[in-house]
Parts: sequence; structure tokens; C-alpha cells
Amino acid sequence: MSNHRGTALITGASTGIGATYADRLARRGYDLILVARNRERLDALARRITNETQRSVEVLTADLNNRADLQRVEDKLRADASITMLVNNAGVASVTPLANSDVAQMQSMIELNVTALTRLTAAVTPGFVARGSGAIINISSIAAVAPELLNGVYGGTKAFVLAFSQSLHHELGGQGIRVHVVLPGATATDLWSNAGASLEVLPKEIVMTVDDMVDAAIAGFDAGEFATVPALPDIADWEAFESARLALKPNLSHAKPAARYGF
Repeated sequence: MSNHRGTALITGASTGIGATYADRLARRGYDLILVARNRERLDALARRITNETQRSVEVLTADLNNRADLQRVEDKLRADASITMLVNNAGVASVTPLANSDVAQMQSMIELNVTALTRLTAAVTPGFVARGSGAIINISSIAAVAPELLNGVYGGTKAFVLAFSQSLHHELGGQGIRVHVVLPGATATDLWSNAGASLEVLPKEIVMTVDDMVDAAIAGFDAGEFATVPALPDIADWEAFESARLALKPNLSHAKPAARYGF
């Protein structure tokens, strides 16, 4: 058994990316707190992981779109000093153009992908700061940098996750806290069917298995990457993207408008 690394709380843990993170982290020495709506799936996953790894696995049934349930998870993050990692994985997607979308569903997506993630991160951060250690893993999407690929609200929520992670990395990196953001491409999970789409219509060469996606993400975490794009062949491409963004900063705010506007 690996050395004990504390406890990882994982949202959206009953299937797909969250369940795979649970499996991998338990094998690396983490006890687990699994958060999702489906108690039956959580219990089955917890039994399997405990049997295979002998790690402690706690199940916390919660709908993060329900404020009372979300508050219970926040309270857990604040109170449990054994928690050393938060994996913000819970989220939903949409492939429907905005003009054809149900605005209530879009609001619900924002509340899960943005509001719940923000509140959970805010709940765990003070304890991590006080202890001088901890890790926050946020699951974003390639839609964060290519929002035109899918529904724009979905892309906007994932762009928030990326920007929020960048700010956290800047704020917390010097205090012993790791912030890692993962930008998966098309991954073979239930997210697609839940969004009303089928993976079958996508070219097979762009769809990654969930095992490969999570294993690549963890390898990126181990390598010290801030952002991991599992499908990206050359990390230099991401570094160039980030360098271009940072190069804008000195000229984003001046007392006068730019000369090209006639001033």
C-alpha cells in the first residue's frame, strides 16, 4: 500500500472522470470522500475501491445544484482537516446553440460548473492556507480556449474554470498549495449523452478513453504542470499560448486610449 497522502474529496465521482480519479488516487495512497447524486453508484464504487486498495472511502450523496446539499459539502471541506486534495470534477455540458437553448438549463449549468466549484474551492482554501499545503484540481475543457466548438455558455463556464485556476495559482502557489487545471478534449464519458449528443458522430481519432485522459492528467500533475491538455502533443504550444497572453499585460491598462483610435 502506498504511503498515506491524506484524503481527496472528488465531486461528480460516481462515473466517468470522477470515478477514475477516485480509483487512481486511492491506489496512490489517498483516502476518499466521493460526492455525487447517485448513492447506489457511489456505494458500489466505494466497495470496489476499498476491497482493492484497503483505503477508507466515505460517500457523501449531494446534488450540488441544491443549495442545502452544496452547503453540506462546503461544511465538510471546512471541518475535515484530513482533506489534502479537492478535485472539482462535477459538471454538465451542452451542444445546443444558445438560440435553441432552455435558459433555465443554461442557468443550472452555470450554477454547477461555476458557482458550486467556486464555493467548494472557497470552503477548502482557508484550511489549506493555514496548514501550508494542499492541492486543488479543477476539470476545465478545451472549450475554455475554443468556445466556438460547443454551446457558448458551456465554453464560458469552462473559460471561468481556467481563469479562476490561473488566479488561484498566482494567489496560492507561494503558500505551498498546488493548483492544477485539466483541459480534456472529447472524452468517452456520460457527459455527452447527458448533453443530448452522441459520441458516435465524432471521429474516433479525437475521442480519448477516460482511463487515458485521467492517467495523462495525473502524469501532468506529477510533472508539475499548471495546465494539462491531455491530447496536446507538445507542451511548448501551451507555453507559447500562455506567453502571448502574458505579453499583453503591460499594455492592457493605460491612462490614454491607444494611438490607433486617433488619440
